[in-house]
Amino acid sequence: MKKTEKAFLLSVLVFPGSGHVLLKRYLTGISLIIIASTASYFLIYDLINQALEIADKIKSGEIYPDFHVILELVSHSSTSSEFQSMNMAMLVLLVVWLVGIADSYRIGWYRNKVGNVKN
Repeated sequence: MKKTEKAFLLSVLVFPGSGHVLLKRYLTGISLIIIASTASYFLIYDLINQALEIADKIKSGEIYPDFHVILELVSHSSTSSEFQSMNMAMLVLLVVWLVGIADSYRIGWYRNKVGNVKN
Protein backbone atom coordinates (compact mmCIF):
# COMPACT_ATOMS: atom_id res chain seq x y z
CA MET A 1 0.00 0.00 0.00
CA LYS A 2 1.36 3.39 -0.96
CA LYS A 3 2.05 6.05 1.61
CA THR A 4 -0.58 8.33 0.08
CA GLU A 5 -3.23 5.62 0.38
CA LYS A 6 -2.29 5.09 4.02
CA ALA A 7 -2.54 8.84 4.62
CA PHE A 8 -6.01 8.93 3.08
CA LEU A 9 -7.17 5.99 5.21
CA LEU A 10 -5.72 7.57 8.34
CA SER A 11 -7.62 10.77 7.60
CA VAL A 12 -10.85 8.87 7.02
CA LEU A 13 -10.70 6.29 9.80
CA VAL A 14 -8.52 7.64 12.61
CA PHE A 15 -8.59 11.41 13.12
CA PRO A 16 -8.39 14.56 11.01
CA GLY A 17 -4.80 15.57 10.40
CA SER A 18 -3.24 12.17 10.99
CA GLY A 19 -2.84 11.59 7.26
CA HIS A 20 -1.19 14.96 6.84
CA VAL A 21 1.35 14.12 9.53
CA LEU A 22 2.17 10.89 7.68
CA LEU A 23 2.65 12.90 4.48
CA LYS A 24 4.98 15.27 6.39
CA ARG A 25 2.57 18.18 6.12
CA TYR A 26 3.09 18.92 9.78
CA LEU A 27 1.64 22.42 9.98
CA THR A 28 -1.61 21.43 8.28
CA GLY A 29 -1.81 18.16 10.20
CA ILE A 30 -1.23 19.69 13.61
CA SER A 31 -3.69 22.50 12.82
CA LEU A 32 -6.41 20.00 11.88
CA ILE A 33 -5.65 17.89 14.95
CA ILE A 34 -5.87 20.89 17.29
CA ILE A 35 -9.14 22.16 15.79
CA ALA A 36 -10.72 18.69 15.78
CA SER A 37 -9.53 17.99 19.33
CA THR A 38 -10.97 21.27 20.57
CA ALA A 39 -14.31 20.61 18.90
CA SER A 40 -14.32 17.07 20.30
CA TYR A 41 -13.58 18.39 23.78
CA PHE A 42 -16.53 20.79 23.72
CA LEU A 43 -18.83 18.14 22.27
CA ILE A 44 -17.89 15.56 24.89
CA TYR A 45 -18.00 18.16 27.69
CA ASP A 46 -21.56 19.17 26.75
CA LEU A 47 -22.69 15.56 26.42
CA ILE A 48 -21.29 14.66 29.83
CA ASN A 49 -22.94 17.69 31.43
CA GLN A 50 -26.28 16.76 29.90
CA ALA A 51 -25.91 13.16 31.11
CA LEU A 52 -25.01 14.34 34.62
CA GLU A 53 -28.06 16.63 34.75
CA ILE A 54 -30.31 13.74 33.80
CA ALA A 55 -28.59 11.47 36.35
CA ASP A 56 -29.13 14.11 39.07
CA LYS A 57 -32.82 14.34 38.18
CA ILE A 58 -33.12 10.56 38.40
CA LYS A 59 -31.28 10.46 41.75
CA SER A 60 -33.46 13.19 43.21
CA GLY A 61 -36.61 11.38 42.10
CA GLU A 62 -37.65 14.20 39.80
CA ILE A 63 -37.95 11.80 36.87
CA TYR A 64 -38.50 8.07 36.65
CA PRO A 65 -35.56 6.05 35.24
CA ASP A 66 -37.37 4.91 32.12
CA PHE A 67 -35.88 4.93 28.63
CA HIS A 68 -38.79 6.79 27.07
CA VAL A 69 -38.85 9.43 29.83
CA ILE A 70 -35.10 10.03 29.45
CA LEU A 71 -35.41 10.16 25.66
CA GLU A 72 -38.18 12.73 25.95
CA LEU A 73 -36.09 14.78 28.38
CA VAL A 74 -33.12 14.73 26.00
CA SER A 75 -35.28 15.75 23.05
CA HIS A 76 -36.84 18.63 25.00
CA SER A 77 -33.45 19.97 25.99
CA SER A 78 -32.53 20.25 22.33
CA THR A 79 -33.67 23.87 22.20
CA SER A 80 -31.29 25.11 24.87
CA SER A 81 -28.15 27.11 24.18
CA GLU A 82 -26.10 24.16 25.43
CA PHE A 83 -27.49 22.04 22.63
CA GLN A 84 -26.66 24.78 20.11
CA SER A 85 -23.03 24.76 21.28
CA MET A 86 -23.03 20.98 20.82
CA ASN A 87 -24.33 21.46 17.29
CA MET A 88 -21.61 24.01 16.57
CA ALA A 89 -18.90 21.70 17.92
CA MET A 90 -20.28 18.81 15.87
CA LEU A 91 -20.41 20.97 12.74
CA VAL A 92 -16.82 22.16 13.23
CA LEU A 93 -15.64 18.59 13.78
CA LEU A 94 -17.46 17.38 10.66
CA VAL A 95 -16.11 20.19 8.49
CA VAL A 96 -12.54 19.71 9.74
CA TRP A 97 -12.79 15.97 9.16
CA LEU A 98 -14.09 16.43 5.61
CA VAL A 99 -11.44 19.05 4.82
CA GLY A 100 -8.76 16.69 6.14
CA ILE A 101 -10.05 13.83 4.01
CA ALA A 102 -10.33 15.92 0.86
CA ASP A 103 -6.93 17.55 1.33
CA SER A 104 -5.08 14.30 2.05
CA TYR A 105 -6.72 12.78 -1.04
CA ARG A 106 -5.67 15.83 -3.09
CA ILE A 107 -2.08 15.66 -1.85
CA GLY A 108 -1.93 11.92 -2.49
CA TRP A 109 -3.40 12.25 -5.97
CA TYR A 110 -0.91 14.98 -6.84
CA ARG A 111 2.06 13.01 -5.52
CA ASN A 112 0.98 9.90 -7.40
CA LYS A 113 0.55 11.94 -10.59
CA VAL A 114 3.95 13.61 -10.27
CA GLY A 115 5.62 10.36 -9.24
CA ASN A 116 7.26 11.51 -6.02
CA VAL A 117 5.77 8.65 -4.03
CA LYS A 118 7.65 5.74 -2.55
CA ASN A 119 5.67 2.53 -2.18
